[in-house]
Amino acid sequence: MSVEAVKEYFKQYGIENRVLEFPVSSATVELAARALGTQNARICKTLSFIVNGGPVLILTAGDVKIDNPKYKAFFHTKAKMMSPGELEELVGHKIGGVCPFAVKEGVSVYLDESLKRFQTVFPACGSSNSAIELTIEELEKYSGFKEWIDVSKPVETN
Repeated sequence: MSVEAVKEYFKQYGIENRVLEFPVSSATVELAARALGTQNARICKTLSFIVNGGPVLILTAGDVKIDNPKYKAFFHTKAKMMSPGELEELVGHKIGGVCPFAVKEGVSVYLDESLKRFQTVFPACGSSNSAIELTIEELEKYSGFKEWIDVSKPVETN
């Protein structure tokens, strides 16, 4: 899958023209923030895990990381990130462009509380040089999320 698949997915909502594509990489939080001219925290990163044998995507703010005790308390298992091969096979996107849009059947999507402090955020759109600006309400609608969860903590900075 790719940015084209995400644009096709967004056609049903009439927002395919809102997908932004950059001449530079937006594959990391820092690169995406630079490409968009925004703060790292507003980048909506999509983290991918295997839970009970199935694919799980957790969307968080760009300035947080998974809090392992909170994760284990919610999912009742240790956090196990997907390998690049599992990611493409189970979710349908490659590293750098992972998003909750146009994903394969059976992918569970969760939104982390860290996103709620923003009016809009910027998730990727299926490629390492794309994004879309969405309100939190739009993110809820288009991501097909299961529920809001609290499994993150701030990234420590030196």
